[in-house]
Amino acid sequence: MKKQCLMIEGIPAVLWGEASDELFIAVHGDQSNKEDKVIAILAEEATAKGYQTLSFDLPEHGERKEENRLRNVPSCIEDLSKIMGYARTISEDISLFGCSLGAYFSMMAYGSDLLLQALFLSPVVDMRRIIENMMICFDVSKERLEREKEISTSVKTLYWDYYQYVTRHPVLWDKPTAILYGRQDTLCEYEYIKKFADYAHADWTVMEDGEHFFHTDAQLSFFREWLGKVMN
Repeated sequence: MKKQCLMIEGIPAVLWGEASDELFIAVHGDQSNKEDKVIAILAEEATAKGYQTLSFDLPEHGERKEENRLRNVPSCIEDLSKIMGYARTISEDISLFGCSLGAYFSMMAYGSDLLLQALFLSPVVDMRRIIENMMICFDVSKERLEREKEISTSVKTLYWDYYQYVTRHPVLWDKPTAILYGRQDTLCEYEYIKKFADYAHADWTVMEDGEHFFHTDAQLSFFREWLGKVMN
């Protein structure tokens, strides 16, 4: 498959497949990058159906690990807007693929954009819930986080301004959407995904042996088959 590496306003990106009037913007998840396995599978399946795929590195990931730029909501919205701007110059019809945090950032950035479809793998749909779960896990109260503003943990750093932002800006989403969720996902609880799917009128599929991180041969095979079924 044809792959073209490019820079979009300073953002490292990859354009997969031949030029097409239909294109997927693919947004990777946490600790991933623009050429992650699920991105490559998405690009292969999209190419087979006549789409081109555009993926890129989020701040603090891939080729951007050394950048002095935090991977927070405002930064990612800014970057996603740049990616969308470029995508509109090469394709008329835009679809979206988002994995985990990539799905969350995409929904925050593209709520007012016209999309043909959105496909989400293990999407984060309630960032406030995830942060509060981390606070419980590390015994950090809201009062302490507000007072100290920034608290490092063995997993992630907690930021008061980030927590405030996601609290004030819940996800609002009304695009044609399909979700693949792993029943063994310990990061995004089943009831929150179901609540979101009901609210967004999304089609959703549950893999009983799936986890938040789809990485085994069986999980990736299930993911590929799911893409073949839901991709328009």
